[in-house]
Amino acid sequence: MIRVFKHYVPNAVLLLAAIDLILLLLSAELGWLLRAWQIDMGVEPVWTRIPQLLSFAAPLQIAMVAVGVYGADVLVSVRQATMRLMVAVSLGVIFLSVLFFLFPAITFWRSTLFFAMLIAVAALVLVRAVFGRMLGSERLRRRVVVLGAGARAARLQALAALPGASFVVAGHVAMGEPTIEVRQSVPRGAIDNLADHVVFLGATEVVLAIEERRNSLPLKDLLRVKTTGVHVSDFSSFIERETGRIDLKSVNPSWLIFSDGFSSGRMLSSAFKRAFDITISLLLLVLALPLILCTAVAIKLESKGPAFYRQRRVGLFNEPFDILKLRSMRQDAEVAGKAVWAAEDDPRITRIGRFIRKVRIDELPQCWSVLKGEMSFVGPRPERPQFVDDLERELPFYAERHMVKPGITGWAQINYPYGASIEDSRNKLEYDLYYAKNYSPFLDLLILLQTLRVVLWPTGAR
Repeated sequence: MIRVFKHYVPNAVLLLAAIDLILLLLSAELGWLLRAWQIDMGVEPVWTRIPQLLSFAAPLQIAMVAVGVYGADVLVSVRQATMRLMVAVSLGVIFLSVLFFLFPAITFWRSTLFFAMLIAVAALVLVRAVFGRMLGSERLRRRVVVLGAGARAARLQALAALPGASFVVAGHVAMGEPTIEVRQSVPRGAIDNLADHVVFLGATEVVLAIEERRNSLPLKDLLRVKTTGVHVSDFSSFIERETGRIDLKSVNPSWLIFSDGFSSGRMLSSAFKRAFDITISLLLLVLALPLILCTAVAIKLESKGPAFYRQRRVGLFNEPFDILKLRSMRQDAEVAGKAVWAAEDDPRITRIGRFIRKVRIDELPQCWSVLKGEMSFVGPRPERPQFVDDLERELPFYAERHMVKPGITGWAQINYPYGASIEDSRNKLEYDLYYAKNYSPFLDLLILLQTLRVVLWPTGAR
């Protein structure tokens, strides 16, 4: 894993992204050369058309990120990769058509754009056919030795078996746990020198996954491993890095206090975030106004009641505020104002409501809350006060998610389906805490781009 602006990115993803960029540039150049050959035109040196090449490659790579081309499930499936690449290239070409209309100086000819697109799709799919096999092997995966053979060690073993995992467990060392869940583990007493054992296995990292750390930390072993140049990680930090979430089952207050992060309140990043929110919310409100009005009319025609409704939510520092949404349920969806979790195939949702929830049109009026400063575009989803009271009693560290301004979309929304229970809220909280801890403008941009993937391939919209 490589940390980019506090967010962890797998080495394989960065390598593939770099290869893709080169392929896109080469595709643009080959498309240009093919068209020049067709019309028998003299070809100038490649550096004279660098703006045109970049104007082709950059939007297409951004579109690939947005539709989830670099997701773990897509990386190991050529079929999934091909489908998403076709969508990404199509979206990219539409954007390029607009870009070239506005800025003719950097334009490709339409025939050049067509040739470059065909070459790019073929090259990108071919690379994934080859790269998928490499990703499934151990060549591009880090070798990890796990100290522990209990429940935590078993979780790491299961994590390593998932498609697209960035590490492989080279060995388990049982550290005297009363319950052994990893049968192939080697007892610590059978290893003369743990540092030599780690080096022999070719590991680049050791993960401490013992169940009880009080008075049982193998400090001497860890120090010797560390001095050999092998990285040493504790279980919670390793899970955070590999999964993009804070593991509530293992984390404790001291880990949260002494680990780095939680710098979302820094003046420069806060000013940048607020300026972005104001600019984009104003733009979206203007552009989306016809769509909002048409949807409101459709809602009124289908069912009785107002097209818009206000709902009380809990915001920054536990301050309540009202959000504005397009109504997607019947007027009598909640009796006497009592909050009820949405369920899959919820009968209270209208036909228009089901559609606007899937494509997130019902969220557009919340741009007004963003403009007022009660929300941001990116952040944890604000919950209703009745649910917050229950969740703070049930879930540790739930109140900490209110230290960040709530958002329309967020890290939990692009990584986990709609939450409709305490357990769903626990899983989403793990992603929300990761976002609060590792916030940066880069992570915000990544979330905004990948929200398109959630819109195109809805998962659990209720």
